[in-house]
Amino acid sequence: MQIDPRGARFSAALSAVVLGLVLVTGSVWLFAWQAAVFAVTAGLGLKYSPYGLIYRWLIRPRLGPPQEMEDPAGPRFAQGVGLFVSVIGIIGYATGLTALGMAGAAVA
Repeated sequence: MQIDPRGARFSAALSAVVLGLVLVTGSVWLFAWQAAVFAVTAGLGLKYSPYGLIYRWLIRPRLGPPQEMEDPAGPRFAQGVGLFVSVIGIIGYATGLTALGMAGAAVA
């Protein structure tokens, strides 16, 4: 199964906004939300990604067909890496190691 690369870019942009808000606010709960998004997407696939669902339901119907499709392996791997780094960052924020939390959010 191939994916619309615009959906992967939309999801990445939305993740970047959420992680930017985490850096500004230091919110462990917002970081946990983003980690859950990473977990669902990496574990179940891009078809079940919360941000991918938003793209498919609200944005893609308003666009023309994609000019090309792409293999989902790369974006799914990236979600797994984001999950790994996010867990480290959440541990940092939750234990009071704010620098570790910020580094995790920045890297994710």
